[in-house]
Amino acid sequence: MATTTMEVVAAPAVGGAKQVNPWAVALTVTLATFMELLDTSIANVSLPHIAGGLGRSFDETTWVLTSYLVANAVVLPMSAWLSRVFGRKRYYMISVGLFTATSFLCGIAPSLNFLVIFRVLQGIGGGGLAPVEQAILVDTFPATKRAAAFALYSVAIVTAPAIGPPLGGWITDSFSWRWVFFINVPIGLISLFLTNRLVSDPPAFKAEVAEAKRLGRLRIDYIGITLIALGFACLEVVLDRGQIDDWFGSRFISGMFIAAILALGFAIWWELRTPDPVVELALLSERNFAISNVFYFLFGFVLFGSTTMIPELLQSLYGYTATDAGLVLGPGAAVITVLAPMVAILTQKGKVKPRWLIAFSFAVVSASMFYYSSFTLQTDYFHFALARALQGFGYAFLFVPVSVLAYSYLPPAKNNKGSSLTNLFRNWGGSFGVAFITTVHERRTDLNSDRLSRTADSASPLFHARIDALTKSFEHLGFSHANASQHAQGMLYNQLNQQASMLGYMDCFRMMAVFSLIGIPLAFMTRSFRPGGGSAGGH
Repeated sequence: MATTTMEVVAAPAVGGAKQVNPWAVALTVTLATFMELLDTSIANVSLPHIAGGLGRSFDETTWVLTSYLVANAVVLPMSAWLSRVFGRKRYYMISVGLFTATSFLCGIAPSLNFLVIFRVLQGIGGGGLAPVEQAILVDTFPATKRAAAFALYSVAIVTAPAIGPPLGGWITDSFSWRWVFFINVPIGLISLFLTNRLVSDPPAFKAEVAEAKRLGRLRIDYIGITLIALGFACLEVVLDRGQIDDWFGSRFISGMFIAAILALGFAIWWELRTPDPVVELALLSERNFAISNVFYFLFGFVLFGSTTMIPELLQSLYGYTATDAGLVLGPGAAVITVLAPMVAILTQKGKVKPRWLIAFSFAVVSASMFYYSSFTLQTDYFHFALARALQGFGYAFLFVPVSVLAYSYLPPAKNNKGSSLTNLFRNWGGSFGVAFITTVHERRTDLNSDRLSRTADSASPLFHARIDALTKSFEHLGFSHANASQHAQGMLYNQLNQQASMLGYMDCFRMMAVFSLIGIPLAFMTRSFRPGGGSAGGH
């Protein structure tokens, strides 16, 4: 029984049990989640180096990312069920151990085939970390202190993808792409040691598992597991490989999409009629929990979509290095780190209703996307960093109230399954966001290029004046008239492509701005509740 304002958990110790500060538990489980999220973004930068080091094409090497994401997507929805089968602490340590061991194997992989196999195993280990951590935080902290724990979690969720690209670029340039994986090993070992010493399954969770075993509810749902694994694996392949393989112009992608729809359709039907499903979709019947999952999806969509797009834009059009492009993302993470504790206080003490914080958050994020969409090829670092800081300012007011909202009416016995679903929606938001950005940018660039080409009419006096001016500039550099004219046309063509690409990026920002606005009306559809637990006006 807790008599203080903060709940503690029991951790095993030699000679008896001892009480552990919940913040020690929070930092311990956040460490591994941060490592996993960092690895997801850090490997992207190293793909060209991996391709060169293993003697394979860049297109083949993209399976290093796809294989990890597919395995991750399969495990995420089943993490709650696996926690009950193995015990939450044991399953978490298995996940950390598997992720750490396979990180080392990825680093010593002698060929691409071995690397892809090890990445699959790494994805299986990584898939269980974030949802189990969130469940541990919910059970470790009482409802009145939960917002502060989620503030720490939000910092890890946002900061890891932000520092991944510059860190990956620096490691690859300074050492070798293999160190992108080796860096996980010491962090994983520290996490394993601390988890073993500090974390334990709460009595309520142990009682729930014991009751489930007594009633035979932990039987293996082979059909549900197969359908979920097949559906999410195929859908992740569609999202990650779609643009590379020309979407539905490819029989492979079309087949994968049909398989995903059929498998997920049957999985939903099966899980809703199974007494103890692997994924408890019935939880989505609770309004606050369902809307929270939409918020998680919107969060993942815009955050990971923009985090992928901004470094690509800066490297391809502004000539930034991977490290410099990644530094542009830093101010956003810094703002969230500073503001998250303040937002936790506002949420915990009920100073501002969560719905208002969430609505404000989406409004600011949308404004930041519109601000991005006004940029030109002459925009400097300061304005990009300012826009990212504005985006971070918006997200600082989102994650904590949404996390508290998600569990506001959820029974404590359902926290484990709830965390599995919330992380699934956040993860899929990110996958859809990256696929959306990649596809829309390429198609809008082609459309803008066609429009600009029509304006660059060879009969236009302005076009000829520009060609003549560039030709004379090259002649002054010593080129012959014929070569100068050829270089002038080539430069104008490159400028046209750059403008078309920039316009494509700006179109993506505008679309994400509109997408963010969806969250504002949804915020006011949530049921009132007290952050300390219970409703504000009855059920």
